[in-house]
Amino acid sequence: MARILLTDDEEAVRGFVKRALEMDGHHVTPAFDGADALEKLNEENGAFDLLLTDIRMPMMDGIALALAAARDFPAVTILLMTGYADQRERASGLDALIHDVVTKPFSLSQIRDAVAGALDAGGQRLSA
Repeated sequence: MARILLTDDEEAVRGFVKRALEMDGHHVTPAFDGADALEKLNEENGAFDLLLTDIRMPMMDGIALALAAARDFPAVTILLMTGYADQRERASGLDALIHDVVTKPFSLSQIRDAVAGALDAGGQRLSA
């Protein structure tokens, strides 16, 4: 299954999403903010299939993380999450770099479906 880097500053959200994705057999590496995620991306030389990140976080937000990840590791598919409409609008300029933005709150099946769709699209993009 896929290697997923999950980034969210809320421990409860990280735990919920991590368990949901592990139910599908994915290997999930959690990160508590964008700086932590970027460090993990660099340590693993971008060896993740998906970067799933919240937009609004302290230190380095998800937009800055997505820009850095897309620049340094273009093969990694990026899926953003947010509970804020204004943050979703900020992400609209990143359409060429990200797969989609998932709106919080989401259900277990919604996040699993969004991740499956992003992974499918990422695999198709790489094989094209």
